[in-house]
Amino acid sequence: MEAPARPTDPSVEDVLLRPLLHTGRAYYVAGGLLLSVILFGAYQWGLQVYFGVGMTGKTRPVYWGLYLTNYVFFIGISHAGNLISSILRLTHTEWRRPLTRAAEAIAVCGLALGASNVLWHLGRPELAWMPLVHPQFLSPLVWDLIAISTYLVASSIYLYLPLIPDVALLRERAVKPRWLYRLLALGFSGTPKQKARLEKAIAVMAVAVIPIAVSVHSVLAWVFGMTLVPMWHSTIIGPYFVVGAIFSGMAALIIVMAILRKVLRLEAFMRPSHFNNLGLLLLVMSCVWAYFTFAEHLTTWYGNVPDEKAVFDARLYGEFAPLFWTMVAGCFVLPFPILAFKRTRTVSGTVLASVFVLAGMWLERFIIVVSSASFPRLAFNWDHGNYHPSLVEISMTAAECAAFALFFLVFVKLFPIVSIWEVKEGREAEAHPAAVL
Repeated sequence: MEAPARPTDPSVEDVLLRPLLHTGRAYYVAGGLLLSVILFGAYQWGLQVYFGVGMTGKTRPVYWGLYLTNYVFFIGISHAGNLISSILRLTHTEWRRPLTRAAEAIAVCGLALGASNVLWHLGRPELAWMPLVHPQFLSPLVWDLIAISTYLVASSIYLYLPLIPDVALLRERAVKPRWLYRLLALGFSGTPKQKARLEKAIAVMAVAVIPIAVSVHSVLAWVFGMTLVPMWHSTIIGPYFVVGAIFSGMAALIIVMAILRKVLRLEAFMRPSHFNNLGLLLLVMSCVWAYFTFAEHLTTWYGNVPDEKAVFDARLYGEFAPLFWTMVAGCFVLPFPILAFKRTRTVSGTVLASVFVLAGMWLERFIIVVSSASFPRLAFNWDHGNYHPSLVEISMTAAECAAFALFFLVFVKLFPIVSIWEVKEGREAEAHPAAVL
């Protein structure tokens, strides 16, 4: 175990409030660049709305492309944030304290960006309100709408509740915009009664978000699995999607933590031990993901059903083989040796493994969406492999990634990315363990 720096309480506040109080030119340059990428994506989508969905690369039989790939991907990375935060809170794991807020912020941002892809996918986005007014409850799409809406509300509350003590601190320090902090603090003054109520509310939400998170990605998987499309109609697709969501979300959390650690100089709070622990969890999820992937393709190969085997062959030997084997390398072959040994399970090592995983999991979503759709069961001479992402889809994908980064850029300017009150509480518990028992 390393001997971490232990600043006193005033320096904890000073370090964690520094990004809010001091903003350099680089902050606004980065914000401007990200905003320009978002605006270009919006321009391309405006062209798509005007000229029609034909501008995209989607055509018969592939009606789902990058938009649905990004839909599954971003909703997936949102899950690990809440699951990691809630499970570590409920188990009273002490090393959770510096990373819970970043995890919860990933959950809210990823879920909002993922859900937005439904709008980009629609040929008539002005009719998006119709499922709300005339829902068909036998449709898994409606189940998905209900699950995602519930999860977004729960995630937002779960992000907001632990913010209240730090927002009250910002209010007392007269940090601008003070009116915002006064509004969000809800009159919190830190009395024992208020603290007890807040901790109880956080514990309730920590329990609630776990089944909601699992149900959301299960329902999302059933949107695929309830159809008769080859290699979608599978009984394991629900847990397979949940495992993939936790796997990709954990990788996203490690990357975000490393960037925040470097840019905001938070080495005293986000220590190598945190990356080591998360690296071990990522290693376990890599093995679980490999097992599910092997099981899915083994049963398809052994069953040898012609339409299922057509997708299988396209993935392993055909036009999707380069993407498939790159996915396998990114999700298991490359990260496994990095994460399996403590000598390489360093900050840079876990970040490198996470980059491999995140790229591999995006490819997995793309392969699931496009390869199966390219080989439908309908008796028709389809032009297989005719889907190629268009400029508008690529631009919207870049815009969503830029929006994800811009969200954190704004968030760290308004709120401490590391929970001040939780870090101080943890250090008080270490200094006076008898007083906490």
